Amino acid sequence: MRTRLLATLFTLALLASLALAPVAGAYNDGRGLYGDLKEEAVTFTGIAMVIFFPLFVFLMSMLQRRLDKRKEARKAAHKAFVANGQWRGGW
Repeated sequence: MRTRLLATLFTLALLASLALAPVAGAYNDGRGLYGDLKEEAVTFTGIAMVIFFPLFVFLMSMLQRRLDKRKEARKAAHKAFVANGQWRGGW
């Protein structure tokens, strides 16, 4: 039943997107939301993308490195805590 519902919804979504695609392209003579593009805008957008994506990858890599170092430090502290005989046992 659930699979049948998902298949029906997927089919309806596909048909709706195919039916509305020509209307979306015809809006504003096909120029999109930004309007008429000039060479300068395209160039600056390309330069921004070339700068942004490597910078984003670098920053996220540094963040991941920092988080991994924290994780390893916590694991080492837990291992040292468990290995210490003073804290084992009960009463």
